[in-house]
Amino acid sequence: MSKIPHRLYLTEDQMPQKWFNLRSAMAEQPDPLLHPGTLRPLGVDDLSPIFCEELARQELDGATAYVDIPEPIQNVYKMYRPSPLIRAYELEKALDTPARIYYKFEGNNTSGSHKLNSAVAQAYYAKMQGLTGVTTETGAGQWGTALSEACSYFGLTCDVFMVKCSYEQKPFRKAVMNVFDASITPSPSPTTEVGRQILRDHPETTGSLGCAISEAVESAVQSGGAKRYVLGSVLNQVLLHQSIIGLESKLAMEQLGEYPDVVVGCAGGGSNLGGLIAPFMADKLRGIRNPRIVAVEPASCPSLTRGKYAYDFCDTGRVTPLARMYTLGCGFIPSANHAGGLRYHGMSPILSKLYHDGYMEAVAYEQTAFLRRRCSLPSGKPSSPPLNLPTLSGGPSTRLCGAGRAARPRPSFSASPVPGTLI
Repeated sequence: MSKIPHRLYLTEDQMPQKWFNLRSAMAEQPDPLLHPGTLRPLGVDDLSPIFCEELARQELDGATAYVDIPEPIQNVYKMYRPSPLIRAYELEKALDTPARIYYKFEGNNTSGSHKLNSAVAQAYYAKMQGLTGVTTETGAGQWGTALSEACSYFGLTCDVFMVKCSYEQKPFRKAVMNVFDASITPSPSPTTEVGRQILRDHPETTGSLGCAISEAVESAVQSGGAKRYVLGSVLNQVLLHQSIIGLESKLAMEQLGEYPDVVVGCAGGGSNLGGLIAPFMADKLRGIRNPRIVAVEPASCPSLTRGKYAYDFCDTGRVTPLARMYTLGCGFIPSANHAGGLRYHGMSPILSKLYHDGYMEAVAYEQTAFLRRRCSLPSGKPSSPPLNLPTLSGGPSTRLCGAGRAARPRPSFSASPVPGTLI
């Protein structure tokens, strides 16, 4: 019997009580967000009409290394955290590799993913501000599910604009969101001005996260101050909340006497990847250790590997701030792949800066090429990292990747008329 268990759970009292701000370890900060009208750097007052005030402050704070996790958020986290670190013995056998492969499993919650980590935080800050509800976008539906659940905990309404192709592919996601009394609208929709304009210009569009973001922002701005917009990825504040993934991973690996030589994560907008790599990238930036950091993105939306590093709007309707990031262009509409949460034209400004400066690698894969030898069905998003493992340099090493699951939208795996494809 191996000395290393298949699963390692930290105890409840070992769960981190602070989030880690990766920007505090960066010698050169990402370029600032720009106002869409003036093209000047934004301040908290500029962001507050769109975001909750505390979240606006977190968005612009590049100096504070650790941020206290409020006790009400910790109490919700304890319903599903700490999440397990899993030794992928069967995957190692399938790959015939001497490497020790671990993955951080974030699927032990209703959303089936890491998304709840930031959803709980953003819903809490909205409640503390006295708002009645929030608006948001969702791709595959995991973020919408997570936010719907978080809003129900704190007594908020939740208006979700779901990318049209995923809205049609994943009815079970809608059903779960409805359990938490969320309002779900396929995007683009005739309910907003930006949605109507997109439909006039592209009547057959399958939608995109950029489209859905535009509609959610418009809906929040027109609420008369009762609601704010919240985002499930890309933003600095989201990577801050998701750092709990990497902090738990590092502590668990330390208990096993391990440190990863390679850290691999899926990359859509950057929330999963940014959260997983945060403490390991900090070690790399500070010269403490030198792990390889690898982003794995979908070939249908390869912002890092084929995008341009430039200022661009974060949404299709051009109503959001501009961020300097790797982008395929805010008007880019990717193909309707299964991993809907990865269908975003841009990338986190933090991760974009790190990739541009050479601290991180990136590869792109087709969605049908993934396989995981585990007793669970992984979602299309986190299945990409283990797919990339065979391409990494051989020899004994320790590799870490992130994972969720796709149990709830499973009909979308089987509904395609073409065998061996996903929709």
